[in-house]
Amino acid sequence: MNGNPQQGFGARAMRTLTRLVVTLLVLAMGGAVAFLLSQLNARTFTLAVDSGQLIVMKGRMLPWGALPFRPSDVGLADTYAPIPLENHDVPASLLTQRFSERDELDRALFTQLEALARPRIASDEPPRVERGVYYLRRAERLTGLSEEQRTSLKRMLAEVAYYQARQRMEDARKLIAEALAQLRLASESDTRHARSANQMLSQVEPAANALEESLRKAVHTLSAPPSQEQAPAPTPTPPAAPTAGGEPQPAPPDQPLSPDAGSAPP
Repeated sequence: MNGNPQQGFGARAMRTLTRLVVTLLVLAMGGAVAFLLSQLNARTFTLAVDSGQLIVMKGRMLPWGALPFRPSDVGLADTYAPIPLENHDVPASLLTQRFSERDELDRALFTQLEALARPRIASDEPPRVERGVYYLRRAERLTGLSEEQRTSLKRMLAEVAYYQARQRMEDARKLIAEALAQLRLASESDTRHARSANQMLSQVEPAANALEESLRKAVHTLSAPPSQEQAPAPTPTPPAAPTAGGEPQPAPPDQPLSPDAGSAPP
């Protein structure tokens, strides 16, 4: 009779220990699942719109939640900085999508940058073109683009190459004009650099003036749209000469009629 209480106590202890072990296992498995979900969420990117900007969000080290992506690397920080939308509508499907790799994120960002750049680089207004170039420069930073997207980007860059070359030539013309004006001012003064300025001016002024004029012509004349010239009046067709049978015979083109072409044969 003395063994029954001991067996009852041992059985209760065993059951308690089993429950404790099961509880610990459940908690450990729950913790492992939470850790794995946190790891997965921390490697996930999403997009959000806030204050008229498209913002890249990166998951926190928790099973849920995200914060704006602010990498410590300066280059990456510039690449994934908020994108001004300028009243551009972002598809709702894109805002609910999750990206597990940066290449996927890059391809999604490119679609929006392309949509922002295309109408601006096609404009004839310099400020709008400048904004389009800004979005193209942002797109150039993305490294995970597809081949089709790279081809599209190269095509858009080629479209703005003319505008950029024209703008640089205009900047160069202004710099040359300013440099000549400053050299003239220095050469006409009584400072210690007057002689050197006069020598420089006499040496470079003719070539600089010619270059400035060439740049002015290229930017303001050659790059202007062609004017519609008045179409030349059509050349009148000469009257047909009658033949011996009395039927008119058309005169050969571009040949004048003979003075006797209209007279009847004797």
